[in-house]
Amino acid sequence: MTATPAAPVLLAPGTDATAAFRAAYENRYTWAPGFGGYRGTCIWEQPAVGDQPAQRVEGRFTVGADLKATVEGIDDEAVHKAMASQLWEVAIHRVRRSFEQTHGDNTFTAGDTDTVGTEVIVGGKNAGDRYRINNAVVTMVHRHIHGTVVTIFTESTTDTGSGYLSKRYTSQYADPGTGEAKGGKSTFTDTFMPLTDAGPWVLGERVVETEAHGEMPASRQMFRFENLQAL
Repeated sequence: MTATPAAPVLLAPGTDATAAFRAAYENRYTWAPGFGGYRGTCIWEQPAVGDQPAQRVEGRFTVGADLKATVEGIDDEAVHKAMASQLWEVAIHRVRRSFEQTHGDNTFTAGDTDTVGTEVIVGGKNAGDRYRINNAVVTMVHRHIHGTVVTIFTESTTDTGSGYLSKRYTSQYADPGTGEAKGGKSTFTDTFMPLTDAGPWVLGERVVETEAHGEMPASRQMFRFENLQAL
């Protein structure tokens, strides 16, 4: 189910934000029941960095109806893992789960409103998490995951006609106690396209730019998915 974006609703701090957050949640693009999977060519590229020459690796991938991704033809273990991880990230965020399934044990209270959107403070099972919403789009995510905190800001989106997909966004991991950054901030630029005229929409290209942090230098990786075919 996809909600129709409406004009921004100004929520007073302290008021119930469940309906507004639910509208944004249901406006995300997800794959419809009956998704059969797809396959294609996967390409990883990295520009020359310092003394390291530019690199390009090509393989094959399949995302099954069970949403599990397999990658073949890539011998470099790090690249293989990175490619599989990107495909898993895409698939897991396309799973269609009802609002009650995901957030039935949570409460949502409006906080302040800034240029990013209206803050949604989570109580209940996922207390401590926060979001921001603007015009039926989740523009900020601040979640506790496995002993760390991830904060994601969505800067632009792709309208599929059946919900939105994040197009450009940043991601930063941090220590939940001190707020100290864990690794450099990453900026993602995603290009999605419909597999057929009727969909589903799938990832065609992802560029990941990560800032330097500590001894880790800045990096830029490109993941491309071509010759796509429905299974």
